[in-house]
Amino acid sequence: MRVIGTAGHVDHGKSTLVEALTGVHPDRLKEEKLREMTIDLGFAWMILPGGEEVGIVDVPGHRDFIENMLAGVGGIDCVLFVVAGDEGVMPQTREHLAILNLLEIPAGLLVITKIDKVADPAWLDEVEKELRQITHGTILEHAPVLRVSALNHIGLDELIATLEKTLAAQPVRSDLGRPRLPVDRVFSIQGFGTVVTGTLRDGTLQIGDEVEVLPGGLKTRIRGLQVHNHKQDSIPPGSRAAANLTTISVDQVKRGDVVCLPGQHQPTRRMDVSFKLLKDASAPLRHDQLVKIFVHAAETNARVRLLGVENLKPGENGWLQLETESQICVERGDRFILRRPSPEETLGGGVVDDPHPAGRHKRFDTEMVARFKLTERGTPENLVLVTLQAGGFASFMDLEEKTRLEPAKLTALIKDLVEQALIRELALADKPDAEHIYISTDGWQHLIHKITGELERYHESNPLRLGMPREELKSRLKLEAPRFNAVLKEMAGEDVLRLAGNLIRRSDWSVRLSDGQRRWLEPLMARFTAAPYTPPPVSECISLAGEDLYHALVGLGELIPVSADVVFHRQAYQDMLAFVQAHLKDHPTLTVAEFRDHFHSSRKFTLTFLEHLDATGVTIREGDFRRLKT
Repeated sequence: MRVIGTAGHVDHGKSTLVEALTGVHPDRLKEEKLREMTIDLGFAWMILPGGEEVGIVDVPGHRDFIENMLAGVGGIDCVLFVVAGDEGVMPQTREHLAILNLLEIPAGLLVITKIDKVADPAWLDEVEKELRQITHGTILEHAPVLRVSALNHIGLDELIATLEKTLAAQPVRSDLGRPRLPVDRVFSIQGFGTVVTGTLRDGTLQIGDEVEVLPGGLKTRIRGLQVHNHKQDSIPPGSRAAANLTTISVDQVKRGDVVCLPGQHQPTRRMDVSFKLLKDASAPLRHDQLVKIFVHAAETNARVRLLGVENLKPGENGWLQLETESQICVERGDRFILRRPSPEETLGGGVVDDPHPAGRHKRFDTEMVARFKLTERGTPENLVLVTLQAGGFASFMDLEEKTRLEPAKLTALIKDLVEQALIRELALADKPDAEHIYISTDGWQHLIHKITGELERYHESNPLRLGMPREELKSRLKLEAPRFNAVLKEMAGEDVLRLAGNLIRRSDWSVRLSDGQRRWLEPLMARFTAAPYTPPPVSECISLAGEDLYHALVGLGELIPVSADVVFHRQAYQDMLAFVQAHLKDHPTLTVAEFRDHFHSSRKFTLTFLEHLDATGVTIREGDFRRLKT
């Protein structure tokens, strides 16, 4: 599905040409018909000779309605750039051309209209020559020129054939699985309710889809879909479509809102952009200047934060951070226009780089500017690497948003970058369909350095502790639990660190007791030797040895806690475990009394140890008996 648009000076025959091509006059407002002038966007469609349906957006040419024009040209595949043969190039001809060039409209035709009003063919040659001059160096530099008379239907067949050929050369709009319908018109139909129209981008919508209207977040559902007055069950990206929404009224939706699937897009009030100031702008662009931003069908006021330079001179490119007055819904790669509110003037335009920067940038941060320049190269590889460098970890959805690649292409790119050892891939769970996260190799090395540094400082401050508690390290790293656990698993696999229950230590770290500390522990260890199967309680161990030395013995495996109150010496623990395993190999069951009598222990210690074996999966309790767990 393709959408074309008109552009050009007022009264140069755009709407009349659309009517001649389609049989539908796009002017729908009473005032437009009275004044014979397009004020707002008009819509029509036609069927090309090959059978393809094409939507048409007719925009106003009068300078007073240039902002309405901006709402219509953002999503088109091809422009019919119209110049009246009896007048030639006029002021809005040039301004519309500048806008089309800034928006990088994919293709276009130069259409000289009203040739029936020109008696001298040489005059038309001059008009064509001037058209070639003003389009030199623009996106329309190589566009074909066609001469037509809409009233007399002269040249229309050639125009249609050329249009069909031009559209056939354009790539199909990508389906990123993230549909968004920028709303350019809202109205109500009796018996159906609210209808919105727009040109669908980035994905497919279907009848029955639950959707939300951004930036407000209003939830609704698609009751019906139409393309060119034909009902459709679903519509692909690039379609000029109308969507009937349930449960909301026309006053709850406005031009510039975006209809999308819940959770896939987020509005913003701050964005990083690349920008070009028109060479014929009346003044440099200043820091903190008030502007109007136009993107898709939306417009709002914004403040300019210039990055890396004091000001931007006419004809120069630069980086800006725009802070908008109201929320706006944009994605990376969206093109926009900036205008000065008063006196009105088109300043320039550019591309959204990051619709959700973490915060305000320092204006003259050289590292930030260098990163912007890298993204300017625009290759998907650069975009992935810059995203990971700037933000640490990123999910697949994060990378989709930044690169604007289709999922299959992004998957292949990630695989290639992993194989080149430029990025790391971590699974968030031990499942085949588990979500993966990504980090640059440099970022991974930085994270290793940070974690080992934190552990080293902990070991130095707590030389008798086996390791740092997991929650303490997680808090210091400020990582969400799934990502933190994935990092630990990956680093443990690389022997960067080791995990012992709830403790984490460097792989080269171990607790070592001095001779003096060993002598200090002799009274305690004598207690375990004297009565190995009726040991002193944990509280007494800590009282005799001190908390740090007690935990050191546990960390070294010399003492093994089996409950909060009971701890055994390693040798006694091993003797008891060996007895249980040997007994249950020769006998089907073991009772508490049999265990107690064998070790001359008390019921308290016997029950605690056997319950510990149940909990650790060595045995299973069946009434008053224990069996080996198979």
